[in-house]
Amino acid sequence: MDRLRERGKQQVFKANVGIAMQRFNQTQGDHVVQVMYGCEWDDETGITDGFDNHGYDGEDFLVFDLKNTRWISPSPQGLITTHRWNNNRADLEYRKSYLTQECIEWLKRYVSYGRSTLERTVAPEVSLLQKDPSSPVVCHVTGFFPRGVMVTWQKKGEDHYDDVEQWETVPNEDGTFQTTSRLTVKDWQTEDYTCVVQHKSLEEDIVKRVIEREIRRNQDIEMRGYSPDGNPDGSGPSMGVIIGCVLGGLLLALAVVGVVVWRKKRGAGYGKTNTSDTESENSELKPAVKA
Repeated sequence: MDRLRERGKQQVFKANVGIAMQRFNQTQGDHVVQVMYGCEWDDETGITDGFDNHGYDGEDFLVFDLKNTRWISPSPQGLITTHRWNNNRADLEYRKSYLTQECIEWLKRYVSYGRSTLERTVAPEVSLLQKDPSSPVVCHVTGFFPRGVMVTWQKKGEDHYDDVEQWETVPNEDGTFQTTSRLTVKDWQTEDYTCVVQHKSLEEDIVKRVIEREIRRNQDIEMRGYSPDGNPDGSGPSMGVIIGCVLGGLLLALAVVGVVVWRKKRGAGYGKTNTSDTESENSELKPAVKA
């Protein structure tokens, strides 16, 4: 049944792409229809919100106005669909009920199940690394959780942005994360440089001063995933794992996504998506996954 259902969704999306192409007067080329819906809950204030968005080729096409229980479209090509869908009162009420009640209930349940993981924090280990005295100084930060971390450089107590290269944050094999920031200067021995690391797990920032006794070089370095010059050395996550993560993220952006977002602090928005208006589409685009 699940396989048949997914095949049905595939046919709906195929039909929707065709209709959208007609709306935009397109006859050929590769095009993408996207759907994303979900809910938000602030467990401190109790405020909830929800979204159901549809897009075409990465641009907004249809947006569900939860407050007024109606569909709106920033694109003239979507007005036909909004008029049709807004006449289906039963479907409008169903979507509102799902986003404001059922989705929130599932969200709270999943937060309860995963609270120990969602709220755990692991402090980072910070090392200053250098291949040789004339090489860039690398501030390597590893073993931290959650993912968010801020790594900055200071010169004489002031923020320093010149000659700085920040690497991406990547996963370690144990579920923690690592990142590096590289400073390329020749005067590190005569000027007062420091690497400053901020993370949720820390009561105070970690500050590493760039001085000889703090720097580790070559065989003295035991670290996960990076060589003294900041390049992967094969002991950390493999390139295949990293590429797989990137490709996975790209594939998710092209799929029907049921997104459930738990936010400690409300703020960031969400990506947009799109759709068309056949009868089969109108039914299939209802949330099919309950959280």
